[in-house]
Amino acid sequence: MLTVDLAYPFEGRWLTQNSPANRVPSHGTTLLATAYSIDFVPVDEAGRSAPITWESLLRPEPPERFPGFGRPILAPVQGTVVRVHDTAPDHEAFRGLPSVGYAITQRRRLAAGWVELAGNHVMIETREGPVVAVCHLQRGSVRVQRGQSVRVGESLGRCGNSGNSTEPHLHLQAMDRSDVSHASAGPLTFGGRLPRNGEIIDGG
Repeated sequence: MLTVDLAYPFEGRWLTQNSPANRVPSHGTTLLATAYSIDFVPVDEAGRSAPITWESLLRPEPPERFPGFGRPILAPVQGTVVRVHDTAPDHEAFRGLPSVGYAITQRRRLAAGWVELAGNHVMIETREGPVVAVCHLQRGSVRVQRGQSVRVGESLGRCGNSGNSTEPHLHLQAMDRSDVSHASAGPLTFGGRLPRNGEIIDGG
């Protein structure tokens, strides 16, 4: 599958994580076409997602505590919406000790399938054929529907903490079809390049 070149689907400052520029498979697995997927965490001007406190190290946190929760998410590519999910809850965020307990339940979420992992999401099929998935959106925020044509920069929804997510962030992946269980992953770039882990992207 050819590389899919995307526009950054957000404004403001976002921290790059789990980038295929650092390793492939980027998330440690090739399951569900995630080999070249990438994550972006919304951060403030200081590059932080939310201040670390003793409370955040000891117990789960409400997603509303994070500055990026609810930030607008935009279409990264032109195409047709082929799948939409918008009913998964935004659960608490897990940092510090709570993240250990959350990691233990990873196998259960994987066994439950794509929706349990992606949470609320939009899939866009490009004119060239590849499908781009935009995941972990805020419940009730999706503004597009299946069959709708979208242009680059058009509103899709808002950043949430649904699915397999320890804090509000955005997950993107490209694949050769919308049936994720049988899809093959494809590489992606943003304006012809791929940011590395730790790089902060300023979407304007």
